[in-house]
Amino acid sequence: MAEARTPAQIEADIARRRQELAVTLDEIGVRLHPQTIMDEVKAKAAAAVDRTAGRAYVVVNRAVFDVRAQLVSPDGAPRLERIVPVAMVGVAVVGLLTLRARRRR
Repeated sequence: MAEARTPAQIEADIARRRQELAVTLDEIGVRLHPQTIMDEVKAKAAAAVDRTAGRAYVVVNRAVFDVRAQLVSPDGAPRLERIVPVAMVGVAVVGLLTLRARRRR
């Protein structure tokens, strides 16, 4: 059978549990404070933006690498047989856009 507790032990147990409850309530108050909630939301949003920016950087970097591989040989020399046609298309597009803009005026 359990040993009988003294009134002093019971009071000490009640005081300890009150202290534990006060700490728990303080933690809940901090977690539910509007500023804490806003800070958590901001942190999650910033992390999502960072992840998205990181993924975009990888995609763009890969695309630039692929284009560069098409226009530059492994030894670093320009591949004129590929650059000249691309440049000609670019000049043609700019010329057409310029003509179109002049005709609108």
